[in-house]
Amino acid sequence: MATKQDIFQEHIEEYLAADKKRKGEILDHVTAVTKMCRESVIRRFRATQLRDGRLPEARGRPMYYTPDVTEALKEVWDVLSEPCGENLHGELKHVVQVLRRDRMWHHSDEATGKLLAMSEGTVKLRVKNFARTRPVTHGKSTTKPSSILNVVPIRMDGWHDAPVGTMQIDTVAHCSASVAGDFVRTVNATDVATLWGTRRAQWNNGAVATTTSLQTMNADLPFPTLEWHPDTGSEFINWHAVRTWEACGIRITRSRPNHKNDNCYVEERNGHIVRAYVGYTRLDVPEVVGALNDLYDVLTPYLNHFIASRRVVSKERIGARWKITREKVSKTPYARILERADVTDDVKARLRKEHAQLNPLMLKRKIDRRLRKVFAIQKRYENRPN
Repeated sequence: MATKQDIFQEHIEEYLAADKKRKGEILDHVTAVTKMCRESVIRRFRATQLRDGRLPEARGRPMYYTPDVTEALKEVWDVLSEPCGENLHGELKHVVQVLRRDRMWHHSDEATGKLLAMSEGTVKLRVKNFARTRPVTHGKSTTKPSSILNVVPIRMDGWHDAPVGTMQIDTVAHCSASVAGDFVRTVNATDVATLWGTRRAQWNNGAVATTTSLQTMNADLPFPTLEWHPDTGSEFINWHAVRTWEACGIRITRSRPNHKNDNCYVEERNGHIVRAYVGYTRLDVPEVVGALNDLYDVLTPYLNHFIASRRVVSKERIGARWKITREKVSKTPYARILERADVTDDVKARLRKEHAQLNPLMLKRKIDRRLRKVFAIQKRYENRPN
């Protein structure tokens, strides 16, 4: 509308002073530019001629939420430390009552009434235009990129046809709400092809400690490891690890920074397994490491041999939704290994013999006992003097 008004202001003087033929040419030009009909253009020229430029334009609905109402809303928004519109709307009445009680509310009754009657949608629209003085901050990540990232190639896809032994790895920090100080971490690994998992606890996130944990996990795997695929954390991407895995003939790739889906198979099991069993409690005494590894010694065969899952077969986007098709029959990692043609018969025979000696109920009871031991050790030593 502002652009159209500028067009009429540009041609109004010539239009009023022109003869009949020139007026017709101006009307044709303005009609073609503005896409308005000829009669509307004539009426608009007449209205432009009669308008007094010294007076403000008064078209549209009268303003209901006047600036004094917006000022009152801004004060409540500041009092509550700049919340979003949804959270602000629920607290408007309470905050106004408290400020009135303490004689700190200096807005008129009319503005206050309009403020308290304001809908949530209107509050959101006005809050969106407020200038925030508090910077938006995010939590601290425990992933610290290494300076040798260019040495390790990036892998983003090709997971659907990955061979057995392609392991995605990550660390889980048992630090609760703070990453300050020393605490226990779990190195978690998942085979992309079969979802066979293994994990190890260690003290802190050193390169040597992490590589030692991976060597232990590599020895526990029933099949040979072909590839380690971590994120960009310096505990995985360092010269000590690169030389170690090159000497072992194991390929190492990495995810892109800040792309968790590049490491999705192990990322989801950080929550489904490590967080589901160990939780978010801070474990910051070295004695917990051994107890947590004792837990993993039982938890790993329990999960691999008896806990089944259904993998995603296909994903199709239909409009704004995703149609996800999963396997009709859930399978354990043990069953998936037995179906693989790229796993040797010796490995399958060894797993069948191991599977015949396992009892899921006994394993579950051992898991519960060893988990209680982990928290008992943490509680026993957490308040000792340094």
